[in-house]
Amino acid sequence: MTLFPIINFLLALVSAPLLLGVINKTKALFAGRRGQPVLQAYSDLWKLLHKGAVYSRTTTWVFRAGPVVGLACVLVAAALTPFGGAPALMGFSGDLLLLVYLFGVMRFFTVLAALDTGSAFEGMGASREVQFSALAEPAFLLGLAAVAHVTGSFSLSTMFPALDATDWSQAGPALLLVAAALFIVFLAENSRIPVDDPDTHLELTMIHEVMVLDHGGPDFAFILYGAALKLWVLGALLSGILLPVRTGFGVIDSAIAWAALVALAAAVGVVESSMARLRLLRVPRLLVGAVLLSGLAFVLLLR
Repeated sequence: MTLFPIINFLLALVSAPLLLGVINKTKALFAGRRGQPVLQAYSDLWKLLHKGAVYSRTTTWVFRAGPVVGLACVLVAAALTPFGGAPALMGFSGDLLLLVYLFGVMRFFTVLAALDTGSAFEGMGASREVQFSALAEPAFLLGLAAVAHVTGSFSLSTMFPALDATDWSQAGPALLLVAAALFIVFLAENSRIPVDDPDTHLELTMIHEVMVLDHGGPDFAFILYGAALKLWVLGALLSGILLPVRTGFGVIDSAIAWAALVALAAAVGVVESSMARLRLLRVPRLLVGAVLLSGLAFVLLLR
């Protein structure tokens, strides 16, 4: 086993909050503002980790477990995610199913923590989160299944490093459909526009943010860092499909993959600056479209 899986895992842990800074900086440039520093997320996490946490008497251990379990799930997900043509830190046949389930467990405990507060406001956000995830998860799973069919492997560590220009020449239309579906899932799972707005404070439009309103201090730091790491994991999978560059040099491949993630974060900023958030009733249509795109890609590959 080479050192690249360990290096790439550490790179994910260190660089994940940077993607949030790139998104915010891109949005600021489009708005004609100076905006926050690119490293603002690191400063926010540091401040939160040095603050105390206040817990309501109505909450139980579930409320405190939510951020911890969520962070643990996304850390394991990062260890399962290959990067830069190198295998993941952990891997086995069928680990793509574990990745989907890890995100499901992360969401489940976040929802439980929100419901544990007894707040109808947070319950509203939890209901919306579950509704949209029920449509995003099939699209995600079908997309991974399509990539597995192209590469002939059921392990993420061999699926994505095996993708190359030859696969694109043979199954380009199907891979393009998968990439489009995963980009929608990428925006939905990370609570980005047009599905959700992480900066909103309007009661009728909040989804993810409303579920974590009662968290503070280190707990909120775990949530923010977990969200950044989830952005990295899903972005690494998407960029691994769109840009399967294999030079044979691990350092160069990792640098290209890192640059692709930064470009993807900038693309998210462009999307959020050029369009408005969808009405809640139209979000399911978008996610159903992602399911159809993944399903169509899988059908094309079965011909």
